[in-house]
Amino acid sequence: MFVTVMMNGLTLGALYFIVASGFSLIFGLMRTVNMAHGTLYLIGAYLGYSVYDLTENWYYAIAAGMTAAAVFGAIMQVTLLGWMQGQELRQALVTIGLSIIVADQLLAHYGGLSLQFFPPDALFGATAFPIIERYPTFRLFQIGAAVAVGVALWLILNRTKLGLMIRAGVDDREMLAAMGVRVSLVAVVVFALGAALAGLGGVIGGSAQPFSQGTDVRFLLTSLVVVIVGGMGSIGGTAIGAIIVGMAEQWGQALFPTYSVIVTFVIMAAVLAVRPQGIMGRPS
Repeated sequence: MFVTVMMNGLTLGALYFIVASGFSLIFGLMRTVNMAHGTLYLIGAYLGYSVYDLTENWYYAIAAGMTAAAVFGAIMQVTLLGWMQGQELRQALVTIGLSIIVADQLLAHYGGLSLQFFPPDALFGATAFPIIERYPTFRLFQIGAAVAVGVALWLILNRTKLGLMIRAGVDDREMLAAMGVRVSLVAVVVFALGAALAGLGGVIGGSAQPFSQGTDVRFLLTSLVVVIVGGMGSIGGTAIGAIIVGMAEQWGQALFPTYSVIVTFVIMAAVLAVRPQGIMGRPS
């Protein structure tokens, strides 16, 4: 049981990292309060499912889910959030309202039944694993996908000109703009990238377990907790926070299921009490 719960916690944390890393880019680095991040997850899941239903190709579903979420996120940034920079309360209220509208439209089109993807044969079934003998292959794939996302984000933020502009914009947007950089365009690119990661999480999460209305709220709250625990704007901190939250959920369900729902919030409160900026966050 110990090994099974540990692996379940690690694979769940991997899924949380994929989704929360996009939230960390938008909220932690760009300081944009996007309370519709769970909606981006749901858009990726539903649009990916539509393509999967037409083509029966899981990889096309990933491309469609990421693209749909990225386009919707870019439109959000250009039309709504771009001119609200620094107005956190207004951003929060607008994105909450938008998430309600989009959720109702998705409910009207897809209905309230749970849906699920089926991964390709190469990722289906079980893989030999020490002690527990066999473990679902797709759950192991989730870990690999999370590692790939983490490495790609680290390279983008630390080894590219875009990453340099993002990090400079976090510290001094006015100086970056004075140097001739179109800060608004950088913000759109970052928002689209964060939204695409939410869409990717939607397809992968929808393959691991069914999704329906309400799934967006769960992943929004989880992303908030992960980023707060790990530290805003830190990809490494987001990874640590995702593993802690994933482990806490799985061990809570295994040991005391009645109270497992509050475990992650207890962890968040404890981290904030000891280290308000998060485990790997910078002091403000």
